[in-house]
Amino acid sequence: MFLWVIQRDLLLAMRQRSDVLTTLFFFIIVVSLFPLGVGPEINMLRSMAPGVVWVAALLASMLSLERMFSSDYLDGTLEQMMLSPQPLILLVLGKALAHWMVTGVPLVLISPILGFQFDLQTDALLVLAVSLLLGTPVLSLIGAIGAALTLGLRGGGVLVSLLVLPLYIPVLIFGAGAVEAVSAGLGASAHLSLLGAFLLLSLVLAPWATAAALRISTE
Repeated sequence: MFLWVIQRDLLLAMRQRSDVLTTLFFFIIVVSLFPLGVGPEINMLRSMAPGVVWVAALLASMLSLERMFSSDYLDGTLEQMMLSPQPLILLVLGKALAHWMVTGVPLVLISPILGFQFDLQTDALLVLAVSLLLGTPVLSLIGAIGAALTLGLRGGGVLVSLLVLPLYIPVLIFGAGAVEAVSAGLGASAHLSLLGAFLLLSLVLAPWATAAALRISTE
């Protein structure tokens, strides 16, 4: 069931490419506008690059959170999935992983290219990609909790943002801090280790919380 959910969500995402491209184009536009607005000052661009890229990735990830469960909820598919004998946690993990593959992976792949606009060095670009690789799955897992809690509510997109944004802040701080540490000549291992710890905690705790929220929202 886990693999089936991933395959199904990826197929639906490919049939609705506009939603996927909206997230990617939002990320590209937000990151690209800052160098144009700030100017060609190299030191300023380098110092602001980690925060700009990470904030843009965080906001881009939140754009599609509302759609993680809503379409299946409206057409009754989610209810049938919950009635299946398979654990609901597998459903949650599959949908969160599919969400990350559609929204997070493109951001990770394109982030080094966008980092050249801020004149980041090669080692900083590598750490930027690694930090996003560790951090964006956490955004999807935590976002799944908010999407499940606001399922079926009017204005759910705004409520999801209000719920998950405080939980995103530690990931944002340590993700941007890893790149800043490398740019300053320090090691990024501590920041990346904390991001890895956040990922492990999210993998363990977020599916249980999301499954409980789905049961509450569908009752």
